[in-house]
Amino acid sequence: MTTTTAAVRGHLIEVLDPATRTPITTVARATAADVDDAVGVARRAARDWSATSASDRGAVLGRWADLMAEHAERLGAVEARDVGKPLGGGILNVYIASGIARYFAGAADKITGVTLPTRSPDFHGYTLREPLGVCAVIIPWNVPAVLTAANVAPALAAGNTVVLKPSEIAPLVAIEMAALAAEAGLPEGVLQVVTGDGVAGAALSGHPGIDHVSFVGSTATGRAVAAAAAANLVPAKLELGGKSANVVFADADLDTAIPAIVGSITENSGQNCYAGSRLLVDATIADEVRDRVIAAMRTLRLGAWDEGADMGPLVSGVQHARVRAFIDELPATGARVLTGGGSPEGWYVEPTAVDSLSPDARLLREEVFGPVLAIQTFTGDDEALALADGTDFGLLTCLWTADVSRALRAAAAVRTGQVSVNQFADAGVIGFPFAMQKDSGYAHGVGHEALREYTREKGVAVRLG
Repeated sequence: MTTTTAAVRGHLIEVLDPATRTPITTVARATAADVDDAVGVARRAARDWSATSASDRGAVLGRWADLMAEHAERLGAVEARDVGKPLGGGILNVYIASGIARYFAGAADKITGVTLPTRSPDFHGYTLREPLGVCAVIIPWNVPAVLTAANVAPALAAGNTVVLKPSEIAPLVAIEMAALAAEAGLPEGVLQVVTGDGVAGAALSGHPGIDHVSFVGSTATGRAVAAAAAANLVPAKLELGGKSANVVFADADLDTAIPAIVGSITENSGQNCYAGSRLLVDATIADEVRDRVIAAMRTLRLGAWDEGADMGPLVSGVQHARVRAFIDELPATGARVLTGGGSPEGWYVEPTAVDSLSPDARLLREEVFGPVLAIQTFTGDDEALALADGTDFGLLTCLWTADVSRALRAAAAVRTGQVSVNQFADAGVIGFPFAMQKDSGYAHGVGHEALREYTREKGVAVRLG
């Protein structure tokens, strides 16, 4: 088997259905010794896999993509139930994951070096891009299918082996996807899945047999992962938190903007690093925008993953308590809850919009990871961009305007890894770069640039004659 869900040494972890708060199954809680075993298996598999031709590696990834698409409804149901999202969202994420794997299948034989110009006819120089070796991939629970593909596929395409640790809260779709990779022909040991909690994650990120660490999660944990990787002098790829803003200028097309803005904070119940958790709106249209946001939020249906709902519960009791803490402190701060704020039952939280926030409000500074939208107004482009950049995070800014010149100036000015104009995020373009700045991390999540994260460049100088 390519997939290892260690651990025989550790205890079991109960995986809960967020909608019902009842057990789905159990998975193993890996120990540091289990992680060591998995890294050893990946290390032994690395030589043969790196020597496999790029076209053959691409063929395996292509079959993996085909199998994901073939099993999309089943895998989507697994993710939807595990995370607590509507069924359609789970299925869509599997198709996106399939597209990511297909993209890197096509890119596998296009990882090339460069020929270096020289002035001497007796000298030739060029570079090679080579795999790093064994890559650790640690992902969170919010979109596990997409994050598995986005971090595993480029590593495998480049000729690395991978030890993957999914979140203990929602590990099931990653396990299923790894099993499909084995079915697609991925050799024994090339992809190891180790289930477990923070103990396994710390053991993996600091393991001396790891050549690269890819981590997706909170900024605080990301700093610890980066420190562990640095201690072993290996590179780390960090995709961390966000506090993304939708900036709505007075000339924006609100019929297009409002559904996207509401969707950006309620998709996956707001549990996305790129969630549009801040809405910055020109003061001259603020009343209309507020009213339309409130109306749109009030149409959304809460429900379990299989009920055709628009928005499911939060993933866990811990996450529910965290989001509730942000909401419950608002009355004492003088902020105004425009709509939502309640928890009908279990781990559900209503779509919530808030304004009248003080400039130093926690809701404006910290990542909530829930369906809570903070609204601010601005007067003029300079204030809009100052507010957009007024956060420690730098993941995504969305600009809504009919003025192309304004959009281009603003896109160049804001300090985020990605800018969208008159749409939210990248509209599903698989190969579009997903970069980060500031406390949102560093490196590239997808796109051809991601391949550079999983390779090293070697210079070769040849004296002729």
